[in-house]
Amino acid sequence: MSLTLVSRLLLVPIEIRKDKKNYIVEDKSSGEFFEMPEVCIDAINFINNGETLGEIEQQLKEKYPGEEVSLIDFAEQLLELHLVAEIDGVKVEVNKVKKETLGFLWLSPQIGKFFFNKFSNFVYAALFIGNVFLFIAKPSLFPHYKDLFIFDLMVLNIPAWMILTFVLVLIHEFGHILAMRAQNLPTKLGVSHRLFLVVLETDMSSVWKLPSGNRNVLFLAGLCFDTVILSLALVSQLFYANGPEIFMSIMNVVVLDTFIRMVYQCCVYMKTDLYYVFENVSGCYNLMENAQQAIRKKLPFLNSKATEEVVFAGERSTVFVYSIFYFIGVALTVSLFAIYYIPQLFFALKKVLPGFLLGPDSLPFWDALVFSLQILIGMLLLLYSWRKKYVRK
Repeated sequence: MSLTLVSRLLLVPIEIRKDKKNYIVEDKSSGEFFEMPEVCIDAINFINNGETLGEIEQQLKEKYPGEEVSLIDFAEQLLELHLVAEIDGVKVEVNKVKKETLGFLWLSPQIGKFFFNKFSNFVYAALFIGNVFLFIAKPSLFPHYKDLFIFDLMVLNIPAWMILTFVLVLIHEFGHILAMRAQNLPTKLGVSHRLFLVVLETDMSSVWKLPSGNRNVLFLAGLCFDTVILSLALVSQLFYANGPEIFMSIMNVVVLDTFIRMVYQCCVYMKTDLYYVFENVSGCYNLMENAQQAIRKKLPFLNSKATEEVVFAGERSTVFVYSIFYFIGVALTVSLFAIYYIPQLFFALKKVLPGFLLGPDSLPFWDALVFSLQILIGMLLLLYSWRKKYVRK
C-alpha cells in the first residue's frame, strides 16, 4: 500500500497530552506511549481533519520554516508505530499487540493516599536525612560484608538471605503499587533481570497519563519504603544492641540489603527508579539510549552497530550531564563488588573449603558440598538468564 502526497490517513484512537517539552501520544488500544514534538502534533491534527499529506506538508512548511518537513516520512513512521488504521479508505492490517490488562484495582486509592500524600512525603524525606545522620554519627552502624552471614553453617545463609531479600524487595515494590493506586492507576507486579540479580518490577507504564510533576513520587515510592525499613533496622540496632543475637543478625542483613539496594538506585546506567526521575525532571525520555550512542562515538572501541540518535532540540547538554552520572553509576557498581560481593565470596570460600578435607562423615564436609552446589546452581541460572536475554535477542 503506497503513500503519496494525495493520500489521506485515518488514525487509530489516540490521546494527546502536553508534557514538559513535547507531547505524549497514547495509543488507546495498545496502551503504548510515544513522545512527539509540536510539529508532529500539528500534523496529526491536520490528518484528523481529513486533509491530504501534501496539503498538510505545505501548511507545516509555512508554519515551521526552520524544520525539515516530510509528510511521507512521518506517515511511514506512524505506520511503523501502528497508529494508522486506514490509508485512502483501505484498512491497514497489522499484527498489533493487545493491550495488557493491569490489576490491583481492588486496592482503594484512599489506601494509597494514606501512604503517599504531602505529609507522608515530608516524613520519608526526614527519615532519609535521619538515616544519613545516623551513619555519620555512628559509623559502627554502617553495613559490613560479613553481616550477610547469619549462621555458622554456610548452607543456611543463602536461603536466609534469599527469603529476607524477597520480603524486602516485595515491600519496595509494594511502595510503587500503593503510589500508583493513590493516583487511581492500574499496575501489575512482574519478574525481571538486572545485572546478576533477578528482580521484581512494578508495571508503571500508565504514569504517562499523569502530568510530569506528579510522576516523581511514583518513581521514588519504592525508595520511600526502603527508607522506612532502613530506619527501623538502624533504630533496632541502637536500642536493642543487647537483644537476641539472631535478631541483631537479621537486622544487620536488613541494613546491608537495603543499603545496597538504595545505592543501586544511583546506578543510572541501568533503568533504575532514579533514572526515571532524572528523565522526568529533565523532560528527556530517551536518555540512556542517546547517552550510550554518544559514549560510543567518543570511545570508538565500544562501537557496535551504530544507531541514529533521536535527540530533540536543546537536549544534548542534558544527555552530556547524564553521561557523567552514567559513569558514576558504573563506578558505584564496581565499588559494591569491591567492598561487598567479592569479599563475601572469598569469606565464604575460606569458611567452606576446609570442610572438604574432613571427609563425608563430618558436618563441615556436607556444609561445604551443599553450599557449593547452591553457588553453582545460582551461577547456572544466571548464565541461562543472560543467554536468554542477550544471546537469543
